[in-house]
Amino acid sequence: MTSKGKQSRPYLAITMGDPAGIGPEIIVKALASPRVWRACRPIVVGATSVFEQEVRRLQSLLRVVPLKGDHTHTEEKQIAKGCIPILDPLDKPLVRLQKGKAARVTGAASLSCIETAVRLAQYGCVGGMVTAPINKEAINLAGCSHPGHTELLADLTKTKNFGMMLLGGPLKILFVTTHLSIRKVPEALTTKKIVQAIRLANASMRQHFQISCPHIGVAALNPHAGEHGLFGNEEQKIIGPAVQQAKQAGIRVSGPWPADTLFGAAVRGDYDVIVAMYHDQGLIPLKTIAFGECINMTIGLPIIRTSVDHGTAYDIAGKGRADPKSLIQAIVLAAQLVQKQ
Repeated sequence: MTSKGKQSRPYLAITMGDPAGIGPEIIVKALASPRVWRACRPIVVGATSVFEQEVRRLQSLLRVVPLKGDHTHTEEKQIAKGCIPILDPLDKPLVRLQKGKAARVTGAASLSCIETAVRLAQYGCVGGMVTAPINKEAINLAGCSHPGHTELLADLTKTKNFGMMLLGGPLKILFVTTHLSIRKVPEALTTKKIVQAIRLANASMRQHFQISCPHIGVAALNPHAGEHGLFGNEEQKIIGPAVQQAKQAGIRVSGPWPADTLFGAAVRGDYDVIVAMYHDQGLIPLKTIAFGECINMTIGLPIIRTSVDHGTAYDIAGKGRADPKSLIQAIVLAAQLVQKQ
């Protein structure tokens, strides 16, 4: 695994996610796709025992190939179509795993895989990382207090200014707040946070998508953008001043606009990226038009990270019904981003 920087097919670390969820299943299915192998050389960071079991359960023709991570030419040749190259960071095999149930051991395994993939990306062994879904209850049981991947990755990479962007169809949406209850959103919004989100959105469009002067639309928090304070004053006191500060910094941004019309305008091509105030404000329109094919991307990290747009789906784990499309999209995007660096 000597790959660094630009190349025709970059190495990507793909983390197992929660082994009690659908992560292993969608990884096996994704690695059976020629599209993935045309885009990159995938290295799965996960439990060998879990994937051997998953291959048998799915009756997949893929062959599990354990890697030692010693960067030899022989090992590089093993990362080839028809295989599931696995780098296993766990001390012992995961046995007696109960699908569809959060547990400390599965949360700890998820965290170990993420930490290993981050190190691989930081050391230049892989061009970036793609994450399968984790379960927040499971990682909390394992001692991790972060609400999800985004915050955890920021901590591991010591990143202060970061954001969560979701992409699907014609929409790209960056969020000011992420995993937070609705009633806590207004008090969490500050002009500084919104300016930071606008700056991150602008930098990402320029760096990752080669849009030299992106048009950014900022969503209001309240109905009708507050109707001049009648339905709330966050637009006047917090969001509007943030938009003005960003404009003064030379960023092409407008708003705050009523959310019920803003996303439709973005679909029509009026905006390159939207800054949403909270999780469901952006996810509802996004998943309405691109459900199952959306991509999660962490902005501001020193490494490239993309992910699926869905959770562990405990209700269908182990049943062979999981759809790998979002993971395939995330892998392809990560490979493209590496090549653009």
